[in-house]
Amino acid sequence: MQPDNDDSSRGRTLITGVIGADTHIVGNRILSMALEEAGYDVVALGALTPAEDFIKAAIETAADGIMVSSLYGQGELDCRGFRALCVEAGLDRILLYVGGNLVVGKQDWAGVETRFLAMGFDRAFPPGTRTDEVIAALRRDFAARAEGRQRAET
Repeated sequence: MQPDNDDSSRGRTLITGVIGADTHIVGNRILSMALEEAGYDVVALGALTPAEDFIKAAIETAADGIMVSSLYGQGELDCRGFRALCVEAGLDRILLYVGGNLVVGKQDWAGVETRFLAMGFDRAFPPGTRTDEVIAALRRDFAARAEGRQRAET
């Protein structure tokens, strides 16, 4: 069950999609539907989405956040330089989330998360993260931004 809509989602636009050569769309679609149910305006780009297309969509829609999925293990490669592309496009403060099977093989999640945070993502979610956890994090992070912080403490 998804949380009821609240003021933190009203009027906020989020871009979702599966980055790179990844065709695994089911989880991303479930997330997009949950975000819509929670009151967010969602622009779902689908699978096989180049980084530049996320940024173009964010500019065109004045999006508040970009949510990148990757399930084929190449997310670390596909997401390198993502924040820099955002900055170049004038999206310095856009909220960036990433999640899924982001790396090849079994790796300690804490290390994977640290690498993605260092790449400029505000949050990185491991495989199997529930949609309500993502929505709760969004609400906390948007509230933190209203207070002048980049994101809420974990």
